[in-house]
Amino acid sequence: MNIGLTGGIACGKSTVSAMLVSRGALLVDADTIARDVVEPGSPVLEQVAAHFGQVVLQADGSLHRKKLGEIIFGNTEARKQLESILHPPIRAQIREQMEAYERQFPDKLVVVDVPLLIESNLSFMFQEVMVVYVPRPVQLERLMHRDGLTESAANNRIDAQMSIEEKRKFADVVIDNSGTWEETNAELERFWLEKGLS
Repeated sequence: MNIGLTGGIACGKSTVSAMLVSRGALLVDADTIARDVVEPGSPVLEQVAAHFGQVVLQADGSLHRKKLGEIIFGNTEARKQLESILHPPIRAQIREQMEAYERQFPDKLVVVDVPLLIESNLSFMFQEVMVVYVPRPVQLERLMHRDGLTESAANNRIDAQMSIEEKRKFADVVIDNSGTWEETNAELERFWLEKGLS
């Protein structure tokens, strides 16, 4: 079985993925894959540089994330072009890793951590979508505490994403992470047992 795992900023997605992994789930991390596909010398990075110019490369040939960020920030067209270069190879690698795990370990749960799963319309790739949820006030407080942000800076970060209330509507499974670690863990234990995972 596989699930797509997502949530909002500071909702505790990595906490939940760690709890699943500690129970024996296998993790596919989309962020790690997204970094790997633009390694120096990769064909994907060459495409990015060909499209956006050598300015997006550092002296050592690695991706200049800050420069690329400046180019696409607030520019919908440029962001779409970047996504059209990056998304297909990232999706292909996610699928490849999922399938490899499913072949090798057919009785294990495969968890795919995808921050923008719903925004990127990737639900079709998974049997179920699990959303890690906390109410907005909790999200705000945790983000300010975690990243040392002012309230307005934290609000801006949260507003830049699809709201967690919206994401929640797309979930097959909602894990409420607004309580204690023990409460979240108990919720995951129920999920684990319901699915007959061992």
